[in-house]
Amino acid sequence: MGHKRKHKDISRDFSNGVDTSKPTAVYQAKEGRSYTLSVALPGSIVANAKSHELQAILAGQIGRALAVFCVDEVVIFNDGQAQQHIEKDRWRQKQMNQRRLAEGREANHQPYTGDSDPDHFLMYLLSYLETPPYLRRTLFPFHRNLKFQGMLPSLDMPHHLRSDGRCQYREGVTVETPPSNFTNGNAMMEENGKKKKKRRSKEYEEAAGNLRTLVDAGLSTHVEVEASIPPNTRVTLKFPSETPGLEDQRPNFAEAVAPDAPREEAGYYWGYTIRRAPSLSTVLTECTYDGGYDFTFGTSERGKPLSELVHATYKDGESKIPAFKHMLVVFGGVAGLEAAFTEDEELKRMDVKGPESLFDYWVNVCEEQGSRTIRTEEAMWIGLSGLRDVILRNGRCLLDT
Repeated sequence: MGHKRKHKDISRDFSNGVDTSKPTAVYQAKEGRSYTLSVALPGSIVANAKSHELQAILAGQIGRALAVFCVDEVVIFNDGQAQQHIEKDRWRQKQMNQRRLAEGREANHQPYTGDSDPDHFLMYLLSYLETPPYLRRTLFPFHRNLKFQGMLPSLDMPHHLRSDGRCQYREGVTVETPPSNFTNGNAMMEENGKKKKKRRSKEYEEAAGNLRTLVDAGLSTHVEVEASIPPNTRVTLKFPSETPGLEDQRPNFAEAVAPDAPREEAGYYWGYTIRRAPSLSTVLTECTYDGGYDFTFGTSERGKPLSELVHATYKDGESKIPAFKHMLVVFGGVAGLEAAFTEDEELKRMDVKGPESLFDYWVNVCEEQGSRTIRTEEAMWIGLSGLRDVILRNGRCLLDT
């Protein structure tokens, strides 16, 4: 009879003095951060993938890059390059629904959008990946876009907390709960073996009816917030301490704060927001930040080498790249930003000379490349890696403003 082979647990071998059983690259907040990093890319790259599985994998690769480089906003824009795929898939969906109706079945009102609307598909999957896992079942009911969700990677961002995670901030979703579930009202208690109702005060009646909301924040108990918020709404919570609910099993109380509060107040990277733009020009003109983007990069193989720009200095040694409040880096699709520029009707009316005139810097993220083309997801990793030192050095922190 053979013996089972014993495997050495490498992750817990401390012979060299290093504990490798737990990750060491845990995000550590230092101080409030007011500057932001935004990335824009076309959704047409999804339609270029050869299968639905590859479309999901592509979205996962982009999500990983956004998380690793602490991108605060991602803009998905229409570069006009997926129209042929879209028209073909819409015709196929129409034929399929006609067959379903002829068979007495309902038409499919939630079709897979990887081919018919690649911008929507990429937004949907990136939004799913950014959402903490304990909220996904509530915020993302079954959709055909998620049929290959098992192939998506974990982003494991700072706000993807476990139930025992230590952080003063948490993401949650409001729940529809009757007033009897609040801490101070209509609770049941045992007295001489019989259940009796606690008496509710008039003040509580008003609070439960108007000012309080229960929130599922991935803890053992729901969290109470002194605000009236509709059910199934995602909220950012701030607790009095970093260990909510760990000391006892009583319900927690928290404050609903702005989604930017963890970043601006404590310096946490708190995921990314997603915006959809109908064209390249609207990426810039529909910016949601006050004052717009004050530092922009456009990427192209015909741009100036990024490495030269990063290391360029004046005679006194000061970097030629200025401090910024809101940085934007725009990546092109298969045909590049030049094609997106050509398809933009607004830019045609404005008689803009070329795509390079839209940005402060027109850069090539990988000069002397060995492959004929660099994919968008590859350009993101190369470009954001090359700009990492610039972002950390030149971004204005909250204390400087």
